[in-house]
Amino acid sequence: MTAAPGKRPRGTLTTACAVLLAAVLARPELIPTAPGHLGSLTDTLLPWTVLALPALLAAALLRRSRAALAAVALPLVLWLTAFGGTLTDKSAPDGDLTVVSHNVNQDNPDPQGTARGLLAAHADILALEELSPETAPAYERALAPAYRHHFHQGTVGIWSVYPLHDARSLPIMPWSRALRATADTPHGPLTVYVAHLPSVRVTPTAGFTTAARDEALRRLTNRIRAENAPRSLLLGDFNGTADDRALRPLTSRFTSAQATAGAGFGFTWPSGFPVVRIDQILVEGGRATSAWTLPATRSDHLPVAATITF
Repeated sequence: MTAAPGKRPRGTLTTACAVLLAAVLARPELIPTAPGHLGSLTDTLLPWTVLALPALLAAALLRRSRAALAAVALPLVLWLTAFGGTLTDKSAPDGDLTVVSHNVNQDNPDPQGTARGLLAAHADILALEELSPETAPAYERALAPAYRHHFHQGTVGIWSVYPLHDARSLPIMPWSRALRATADTPHGPLTVYVAHLPSVRVTPTAGFTTAARDEALRRLTNRIRAENAPRSLLLGDFNGTADDRALRPLTSRFTSAQATAGAGFGFTWPSGFPVVRIDQILVEGGRATSAWTLPATRSDHLPVAATITF
C-alpha cells in the first residue's frame, strides 16, 4: 500500500530506530568517549541491546511494515555476529592448573562460609579482593589447610598450592589494591597479578565516572609492561568489562578466559541478578581451556574460575 501524499510511510520511526541500533552494533567505537565516558558505558551495556529487538519487531508487526521488518533484521544479524559465539560452550576438558578469583566484599557477614565455597573449587591459585582488616584473618585461617603459600597486602591477596616468591604490593593507588607474585608451578614459573581497580558510578551530572579506575589501570598496565613476564595471569575485579575500550591496554596484551573458553557471558555482578562481567581472569603466555562462575557466596560478586594450559 502506498502512503498518501504528505503522509509518513508506516513504520518510519521503527525503521529509524532499527537502523540506529544497527549502527551502534556495527561501529560502537564511533561513539565518543566524551562527554561522560559514554563510549565506555556503551561498550559495557552493548550485549543488553538484544532487549530492544523484540520491541522493534513487535512495533514492525503492529505497523505491518515490510520496510521496518527488514530493518529490524539488520541489528539482529549484527548482534548475533558480535555475540552469538559468546553463547556457545567453548570449554575443553584438559588444563594444567585451576585458578579462582573472587571479590569477597569487605562487608561479607560470613567469610568462613565464603572460604568453604571457594575451597570446593579445588583451585591451585586463589585470588581474593576487597579484604578488610576484620575479615582477612578469617580467610587466612579457613584457607590455611589447603594453601601452604599465601601473601596479602591491603585489600588483595593470593593463596597458592605452589611456592610463591617475589611477592609484593603494586602501588597503583594511595592504598594497596594490587599485588604481584611468582608461583613455582610444575610447568615453570608463573607471574600472577591480582588487582581491584576503583569503582565506577553512573550519575546524571558526570555520566560514567571512570577517572580513578582509568588512572589506576594506567599505572597497573605500566607495571606489567615493565616486567614483561613471559607467562602471567591477571586476576581481579576491574570494575569494567573486557569489551570496555578503557581496558584495551590490558585486553590487547592478555586474553580473557571467559571469551576464550567460557559458555555465555559469565556475568558476575550483582550476584543476585548479574548484568555485567567485571571480575576477570586474563591470560598471557598460556590458554584458558574452560571458564565458569562459581555458586554465589555472601558477597555481591560471583566468583570466577578457569583452567589454564601452557
